[in-house]
Amino acid sequence: MTMDLGTAFVSSVARRPDAVAIVDGAERLTYGQWCERAHRVAGGLQALGLKPRDHLVTATANSADMASLYWACQLLGLIFTPFNWRATAAEIDYVLNDAEAKAFACDRRTVEVRTNMPRIALCGAKGGISIEELANAAPVAGPTVADDREIALMLYTSGTTGRPKGVPRSHAAERNAAMSCLAQLYYKPGESQLGVMPLFHTMGQRSLLMAMMLNGNFVCMQQFDGAAALKLIADEKISALFLVPTMFHDLVHHPRFADYDTASVRNIGYAGMSMTTALIQTCTQKFKPATFVNFYGSSEIYTFAVCDRLDRKPGCAGRAGYNQEIRVVRGDPHPTVGPDELVKPGEAGEVIASMRSPEAFAGYWKRPDADKKNIRQGWYFTGDLGYLDEDGELFLVGRVDDMIISGGENIYPEEVEDVLARSGLVNIAAVVGLPDDRWGQKVVAFVEPKARDVTAERLDQACLTSALARFKRPRAYVFVEAVPRSASGKLLRRFLRDGQYKTLPDFKSTL
Repeated sequence: MTMDLGTAFVSSVARRPDAVAIVDGAERLTYGQWCERAHRVAGGLQALGLKPRDHLVTATANSADMASLYWACQLLGLIFTPFNWRATAAEIDYVLNDAEAKAFACDRRTVEVRTNMPRIALCGAKGGISIEELANAAPVAGPTVADDREIALMLYTSGTTGRPKGVPRSHAAERNAAMSCLAQLYYKPGESQLGVMPLFHTMGQRSLLMAMMLNGNFVCMQQFDGAAALKLIADEKISALFLVPTMFHDLVHHPRFADYDTASVRNIGYAGMSMTTALIQTCTQKFKPATFVNFYGSSEIYTFAVCDRLDRKPGCAGRAGYNQEIRVVRGDPHPTVGPDELVKPGEAGEVIASMRSPEAFAGYWKRPDADKKNIRQGWYFTGDLGYLDEDGELFLVGRVDDMIISGGENIYPEEVEDVLARSGLVNIAAVVGLPDDRWGQKVVAFVEPKARDVTAERLDQACLTSALARFKRPRAYVFVEAVPRSASGKLLRRFLRDGQYKTLPDFKSTL
């Protein structure tokens, strides 16, 4: 007998039915109340004609409604397929068709999408079938006992290099990923989490599942805002923060940080992108966490590597996590490199991870071309560049596609960004390579300045006085209103390469 996620949910509810499970504004549900609601919503979905293995696509912000819909899908054996609620109508339409969706859920922020399939309205959205109407249905008798190799969830990659790709994940892979995450983040029963990482993102999904497994409290936040997040931390006594570095940056640099009681936070972890040394030091100083973890993984295989020694090795991604083996092989954007073409310690190459992990997906949804590129001889090629230090621990230096080749030398954006962050002159910096007749590519830094007196000359001097090799320093600086980021906080360097940014007129850019 195997345990699907619906059965895992019901089992957890039986353990602590009176524990607070989810908070969304004024709404507070215990596990018992949440379970009853999920069973009724599942009954409503069943009445619409949805059956096991059908895809239900959502494009909604985090909410108790969305989380209830998630559990209703698990109780019925449906495939919960969340997508970015900020997406355009054309992008959502692509996902609806690609996933062969049988129903679509939206909220008041979702753009209008024309579709003939059942439309479920969340969080007060107009039109379609409200989730309240679904919840008026007779509850299903219990979870559909599925083989845990069945698909429970399908995430879509961000699509930074083309159409987003569907990543189907089984009940077993999801359960193992959550267990691995809570063990390596050192979470405890009853952990209270800030549920702000989007539920269309693997970190949001992990937070939701970890809360269920530990009978913890998942405090919903629809859209990240520094002041609002600090207030929730204080009001709800949040004990664990699992966020992307940009969110931590906005928290610790908020001018009113000291006005809020953040003493309840004892556990912080980040993933999704690298964190600068300066930000690691500031987070340590301001939160004073008992545990501080860098968790490196992906939607496809959740765990790659984990580091909980950031005080000794800032920015280190650590060693292979539970259930995993990693290697660093020759970096090449073309699918010709094999898993045995290892590079020497200290030399940068592409990070690859074993597909034998019980957290791994089986392959992309209807994309054999992507499978051929990324899965080779039982290994997943991550597209990330990194190196192993003398202790055998991993450091990431960027993406294979983002690597800059200038004058025949390899330059990694994150190395330069870290130096700029430590200068104290910028809020955030993103480094890209732009075409140059002489050098092939020119290193260009796009920065959000911290003060009005920041200049290109001061930034260049900061690079010259650092340990950064002279040839790696930016040859041009562009002062921008905002460095473009994805909904999950990742830097979108391709937007900068394509010229999609707004400069600050009061600052002298040198591009």
